[in-house]
This record gives sequence, structure tokens and C-alpha cells, in this order.
Amino acid sequence: MQQPRPELKATFTYTGIRVKNLEESVRFYTGLLGMKERGRNRFESWGGEVVSLASKEGGPELELNYYPDGSRFAAEYDAGEELDHLAFQVENLDKALAEFAEAGHPKFIEMNAGSTRWAYVQDPNGILIELFT
Repeated sequence: MQQPRPELKATFTYTGIRVKNLEESVRFYTGLLGMKERGRNRFESWGGEVVSLASKEGGPELELNYYPDGSRFAAEYDAGEELDHLAFQVENLDKALAEFAEAGHPKFIEMNAGSTRWAYVQDPNGILIELFT
């Protein structure tokens, strides 16, 4: 069993799930569960759209990720496989990526949007783990 690495500090911040129909999903989470829309972004570079929702101000978020046909992230899935990724905020992205690579989990992909930078590694099950500062 791998021991925790005390030097890597990370804070779990949100869960991202893939959705088949973005607007229908937004209506479900806001209308039936009372979540509030916190932000919406379209990423032309990878052909996706993201809506962030939260139940309360400052609380953890649910990120709805929609990838239309033709997006490099579009994939077929069976019900129950909608988990897109788990996100953790780290103090130093480069240091975190180096530690993950050393532990056998190299960077899967890195993204940039303006001044924001984030990267993904995969857990032992292939689940994407987003790391950002």
C-alpha cells in the first residue's frame, strides 16, 4: 500500500460528470435539486461546454461537462460511467505533476485558458484526476 505523501497538499474541490444533454441536465439539478448555476464556459479548442453548479455559496461544486460529437473528449458510455473527473487544488502544479509522475501516474493532458492552467493524471482505475492551482 502506498503511503500518503505529506509534502503534496491538495484540496478536493469539485466533481465533474459527463452529460448527454447539457440544458436538460442543468434543469434537473437546478429545478429539482435547487442547485444554483455558478458559471458557464465554452471551450472551442476541445469542443466542449462546462456548467458549474453549487448547492450553497462556497460549497463544493458539481461540474456538468458536455462533449458534442466530434469533440476529442466525446465517448460512448453506459449508464453509470458518467463520472468525468475529480478535481483537486494544489499549491504548485509543476511540483504535483512531478510527484505523480514519480509515483507512476504521468500527466495525461494539460490545458490552458488565459491565465488558468490545469492538468490531468489518471488514478489506478483510469479515472481522470484534475490538478490545478
